[in-house]
Amino acid sequence: LRLNTLVSLTAFFANKVEHESRHCNGKGFQRQGSSSFDRVYTANQNCGHAYPTFLAVLWCAGLLCSQAPAAFAGLMYLFVRQKYFVGYLGERTQSTPGYLFGKRIILFLFLMSVAGILNYYLIFFFGSDFEIHIKTITSAISPLLLIP
Repeated sequence: LRLNTLVSLTAFFANKVEHESRHCNGKGFQRQGSSSFDRVYTANQNCGHAYPTFLAVLWCAGLLCSQAPAAFAGLMYLFVRQKYFVGYLGERTQSTPGYLFGKRIILFLFLMSVAGILNYYLIFFFGSDFEIHIKTITSAISPLLLIP
């Protein structure tokens, strides 16, 4: 489900770039002076560059910590990147909330991964398992991601 959503979101971004490209004057890919095309193209590139990091921390958080909060954060991240992309088409300041929200979600997923790794080492060295506590905390904190 997440991969299909990611693919459809990427296809949407690429479609917007193609649409703006067709409506700009000129025949080549490099179009000088087309601010709408430049914004769409830059937003698409920014989103494309962020996906490998997102997929890595999403996978690690789901594998090492808890799947449900990681999946929720992943869906929220895809929604936020859509908001970022659409905001980037308007004024540049409209994309800032989506960007900051996305950074917060990536940080949450990263901290989930670190908590899972620390729990593994606590089990390995001391025999203490805090997995239930970590899952409870991440499940309680994940709805807080909805707060802008």
